[in-house]
Amino acid sequence: MTTDPHSTLNILLWVVVPYVAITVFVAGHVWRYRYDKFGWTTRSSQLYERRLLRIGSPLFHFGILLVAVGHIGGLLVPESWTDAAGVSETAYHAVAVGLGTVAGFCTLAGAAILVYRRRTVGPVFSATTRNDKIMYVLLVGTIVLGLGTTVLGNLTAHPHDYRLTVAPWFRSIFALHPDPGLILQAPIGFRIHALCAWALFAFWPFSRLVHVFSAPLGYLTRPYIVYRSRDAQLGSRPGRRGWERVP
Repeated sequence: MTTDPHSTLNILLWVVVPYVAITVFVAGHVWRYRYDKFGWTTRSSQLYERRLLRIGSPLFHFGILLVAVGHIGGLLVPESWTDAAGVSETAYHAVAVGLGTVAGFCTLAGAAILVYRRRTVGPVFSATTRNDKIMYVLLVGTIVLGLGTTVLGNLTAHPHDYRLTVAPWFRSIFALHPDPGLILQAPIGFRIHALCAWALFAFWPFSRLVHVFSAPLGYLTRPYIVYRSRDAQLGSRPGRRGWERVP
């Protein structure tokens, strides 16, 4: 792969692909909410099997939440900010690698349990769509690549400081001044991880992952549900023991 940041291939991969993914991500969610509100769901399979779900689901969700928080902090917070706050790069790196590794393995373990459950439990497997399979491949593949680059770099004692390459490239995209030269300085593993992440974001609105943006806030303000009989006399008569007329 050429390292010229102005080559057609690099402009396509590190400028066009991110903007296309962001556009599809935003427009796809708007479209899905407007035209598929009843499909905005996780399609829970808890009724089919609970034992494995009780283990895998919390493990996966807590892990992926930590992974998301770590990525938000690592990509959006410049290194100069943490330096100004008195956090040394050594301390930041130790905490990020430690928590990131634990979160990554928890996420993978939870995902492995959930995938095993879908493959071995008949009713759950029958309810698994092609869309679900693509989602799992993209999600697990992105996590494996990210965790692999982090662990491999630290095992070889040559960890890459992504805050000097990947993070500023990511911020340059949202600043509307994309700089592909920054991402090209990162190892190939980080670049593949980034491309898989953009593919996941583009597919996100059309999968069950939309439930991430759902919150039952309406339950806090909606009135109680009142059940009334269609027969007004049935509700005004005192109850009595024995058989009652069924309307």
